[in-house]
Amino acid sequence: MKEERNFEKLGLSSESLQAVYKKGFEEPTAIQVKTIPVMLENQKNIIGQAQTGTGKTAAFGLPLLQLLQPNCKKVQAIVVVPTRELAIQVAQEINSLKGNKNFVITPIYGGQSIDQQFRRLQKGVDIVVGTPGRIIDHLHRKTLQLDKISHLVLDEADEMLNMGFIDDMEEIMKHTNKDKRTFLFSATMPPKIKDLAHKYLDGYIFLTVKNADITPNLTDQIYFEVKAADRLEALCRIIDFEVNFYGLIFCRTKRDVDKLTAKLQDRSYDAEAIHGDISQAKREHILNKFKQKKINILVATDVAARGIDVDELSHVINYALPQDPELYVHRIGRTGRAGKKGTAVTFITPSEYKKLLFIQRKTKTDIRKSKLPRIKDIIKAKRDKIDDEIGAIFAEEVDSSYYNWAKALLEAGNATQILAALLKYSFDDELNPNTYEKVREYRKSANLDKDGTTRLFVALGKKQNYNAQKLVKMVQDKVSIKNSQIDGVHVLSNFSFINVPFGKAEKIIENFTKPGQRPLITHAKQKKIVSPQGV
Repeated sequence: MKEERNFEKLGLSSESLQAVYKKGFEEPTAIQVKTIPVMLENQKNIIGQAQTGTGKTAAFGLPLLQLLQPNCKKVQAIVVVPTRELAIQVAQEINSLKGNKNFVITPIYGGQSIDQQFRRLQKGVDIVVGTPGRIIDHLHRKTLQLDKISHLVLDEADEMLNMGFIDDMEEIMKHTNKDKRTFLFSATMPPKIKDLAHKYLDGYIFLTVKNADITPNLTDQIYFEVKAADRLEALCRIIDFEVNFYGLIFCRTKRDVDKLTAKLQDRSYDAEAIHGDISQAKREHILNKFKQKKINILVATDVAARGIDVDELSHVINYALPQDPELYVHRIGRTGRAGKKGTAVTFITPSEYKKLLFIQRKTKTDIRKSKLPRIKDIIKAKRDKIDDEIGAIFAEEVDSSYYNWAKALLEAGNATQILAALLKYSFDDELNPNTYEKVREYRKSANLDKDGTTRLFVALGKKQNYNAQKLVKMVQDKVSIKNSQIDGVHVLSNFSFINVPFGKAEKIIENFTKPGQRPLITHAKQKKIVSPQGV
């Protein structure tokens, strides 16, 4: 097979290749082709420049699993990532690539019990995937030692820079031994990242892949903000409104896949499920049915969906928000293919809005908010489809017995009344608006309700001669925002806090961020509070 020959050329072991094929990878990405052979040489440090969604995790994960020693019971490699979501995702991805090798990979991040993480570390961990703040917490507590590691990976380095973690990255690197190998991956290469590399990497090879649009140009990307309890109703509206819905629906867990599929089947949709607990034979049977359009809805987990190659999907639906931008790209890349347009739909709750903004920023794409189809519009769409189907029947030959039956009915009563009765008999359930439940949409009120705002950290305060009025004016000079939309202004000695609508937050941060410099305004959550003067 072409895919096998391509992966085999990279120098991966038969065990690694087996893990790759099991996951359904078809061929290596550009960054994998360039990175894997160099890492396997086990000699050079690497700086890799590649966008999110290009397969970086497998690019460094596969060689790590081949270079490290099984059953070591001590930390051999550490992967530093900017967010807890990415820590979880990277750890899961590397775990899925290890095959039968006896490696322990664990994520550590803020928001999870540090004592629980310590107990896991005590038992013996080979690869730690963590966020900067939590890694440093463990280093200070001496519950994590990095002075004898063989490999250090800095993933999404530019994102860590944007989030104010450059000092944390330096501190982590200071705790590591000099004879390790370092792999730094970043979508962009601002001066601060280059300075970090020159300071801490004793020579390196620079690998880059051409930047391109990583999300399909023919894919319309939209999101709906609904309560978790309303997602099923919202999904059914989307399916019913589309004349020829043919889609792949992603859930986070196998249990979620089974529950959603059962609910769709209860509502008479032609839906099937695939996930890791389904046998290969059954999986192939279900995929064949889907490809032949004997079913039009496939509900899947991310791992189970790998290798699905269908060019005519009308929709990819993120029933659960993917945990990182790379997963988002992999999911929606299955629509908008072969010159045909497609739609990528994402459901979010208000608390997930920040994650959606992060995905949008990293994938450099526009995910616009949309409104669910109204019930009356869905009913009209169904009626139009029925009209087309009835019109198509006119062109077909009809058995004479039906003509005789129709003639008898018309002789017995009014033609319009009879036709209406037949339509009601045939389509009443399908066209009954009472089969749809109300979906509660979120509306951000003028007084800035809790769900509609986010808190920002501003690296300016009283010592820089700023008060609340001056701070608000500074923001308004850069971004179009009303006084009523800025709330909770709290000015302290060297820094301040403000509340703004979610929709304005990213524009504000973008306008107060200069390449290579610490952002003047950032999200307040999980930020290390340091003023520009270092106070």
